Amino acid sequence: MRVDWKETLVAHVFKADLPGLKKEEVKVEVEEGRVLQINRERSKEQEEKNDKWHRMERSNGKFLCRFRLLEDAKTDEVKASMENGMLTVTVPKEEVKKAEVKAIEIFG
Repeated sequence: MRVDWKETLVAHVFKADLPGLKKEEVKVEVEEGRVLQINRERSKEQEEKNDKWHRMERSNGKFLCRFRLLEDAKTDEVKASMENGMLTVTVPKEEVKKAEVKAIEIFG
């Protein structure tokens, strides 16, 4: 599984191509320790007794991808959607507090 991770001003966005998978076959979780985990399981195709395979490249079985999220990730507000075989996981970011600027008087 190949995953893109993009950071915007307001969120971390993960995108994965999962062609042929239904959303029920994909599991997205955030573990303790701020680890985003994407799990997918594709079952093996039913084989008939007289079938003769010439090539089998699509992977079957389970696959797991993990990403350690940055400190600014709001792990309790993660959203995931799947459309046309594209999984999108959005992890909002905490608002960055701007440093307070104080004017300092210069003497002398």
